[in-house]
Amino acid sequence: MGAADAAPTATSLRPTAPWRRRDRRIGLAAAAPAFIIVVGFMMYPVLYALFISFNKTDGVDFEWVWFKNYSNILTDPLVHQVFLNNVKFLISVPLVIFFSIIVSVLLFEKIRGWKTFRIIFFLPNVLSIVVIGVMFKSIFGYYGAVNSIIAAVGGNRVSFFTDGSLAIWVIVIALVWSGFGYQALLIMSGLSAIDTSVFEAAALDGAGWWRRLRWITLPNIRRELGFVFIINVLYTFTSLFGFIFVMTAGGPGYATTTVDYLVYLKAFGSENLGPGAALAVLLFLFIGLLTILQNRFFRIQGND
Repeated sequence: MGAADAAPTATSLRPTAPWRRRDRRIGLAAAAPAFIIVVGFMMYPVLYALFISFNKTDGVDFEWVWFKNYSNILTDPLVHQVFLNNVKFLISVPLVIFFSIIVSVLLFEKIRGWKTFRIIFFLPNVLSIVVIGVMFKSIFGYYGAVNSIIAAVGGNRVSFFTDGSLAIWVIVIALVWSGFGYQALLIMSGLSAIDTSVFEAAALDGAGWWRRLRWITLPNIRRELGFVFIINVLYTFTSLFGFIFVMTAGGPGYATTTVDYLVYLKAFGSENLGPGAALAVLLFLFIGLLTILQNRFFRIQGND
């Protein structure tokens, strides 16, 4: 058989360097319009908010005040109180992770009816925050299901939303219920990467369910747990507006007001948009710093 009839080798089938460069340029050119549009829609509001934060403005007239809005925000006792409210809501993070781990492990082990349970647990993520907020406000209302049960067993009805501590717990319950199903799916993606023979060997050696969970499951999904922890902490500081707006409107007083809700109050509750923009910028910087610190703590971006 001549050289011309020889079968092509893997090396001969590889694209040459010029072809690879051309394909890369075509790919970048195809993605460039979408990239420019997305960045434009993201960067313009951020830069405009930064500009407003240095002004006293009603959106029409602008008066440059330098760092006055920032100094007022940083020394405002209300901002300090609201930040502590956000810290209180962080109790939802370990609760979400705990229930997510238990559910994901049970689904991974394919308990009877696991496919049905997977749908049920994920269902709350299909609902909007407004629907969930209205539902929990109704359930824990003075004449809601919870108080009806309390009254049925001879207890006194509880005004959950007139007591700041109780209202926070109602919102925490709503957060846990609405979020743990999605987090469980994220953790299941990590579980699926573990070699099942490891669990089988541990079971043969006499390791019970809890020992397998502690010494095999958790160490092997630490990256997924770190990711879940990060997104839940960030969610607590940036995405509670819908729950607060629908369920408590920040009350009673400012007992359930969060930082993102206070941005709304300061920006649109007065004729000066500057303080609200300054608080939004500070929240943006805080979230960025918090993300970096959490990434370093969990070593998600490392090579370990």
